[in-house]
Amino acid sequence: MCGRVVQTMPHEAMRRLFKAPQGDLFNAPPRWNGAPTDKLAVVRRNHEAGENSLDLIRWGLVPHFAKDLKVGASLINARCETVATKPAFRGAWAKRRRCLIPVDGFYEWKREGKVKQPYALALKGGEPMALAGLWENWKDPATGEWVRTFTVLTTAPNELIAPLHDRMPVIVPHEDWDLWLSGEDATALMKPLPAEEMEMWTVSTAVNKVGNEGAELWERVG
Repeated sequence: MCGRVVQTMPHEAMRRLFKAPQGDLFNAPPRWNGAPTDKLAVVRRNHEAGENSLDLIRWGLVPHFAKDLKVGASLINARCETVATKPAFRGAWAKRRRCLIPVDGFYEWKREGKVKQPYALALKGGEPMALAGLWENWKDPATGEWVRTFTVLTTAPNELIAPLHDRMPVIVPHEDWDLWLSGEDATALMKPLPAEEMEMWTVSTAVNKVGNEGAELWERVG
């Protein structure tokens, strides 16, 4: 499961790091508590132009056949074991609409007594993390407007995350970013990142409220 992320890197820095000269020009605020239905910066591959693109895309994939945008709220994650066969995702998978979501890290929770305690998870050293995703186009039948949406792929957890949840996002190592975005077959990348490459710390329960924002949410407590 991946339901809350931190995305604070300046967008021009993202363009340079992910070699994404194309894409929308936007000025979105940093997200310290990014949640489903939010628009986040996402890196995609323009296969015709042969270049990467950085765009703001809504979190929660809406299949092309959906009648309502609300469907996306229940499709924020896609299990890598069934992504090629599940109707909601198989079209995007077959068309290689793979993407990367650049984040500082993400949150996970553990029930501790009566408290739902959040934890921050990031790469050791603080380097940017790239989550594997799929994106899709959806046309609003009422307005004719095209909407782009995405989902985060999940896999079995590593030893660090297993005590918190039975799933974790697929994290693509830097050296495999191009393969994920443009390779013919990227299924070998859909696996847990080794636990020794990550770190975890306790954060404030203020993270639990979606509307809360601010750098203090990412700070260590306790």
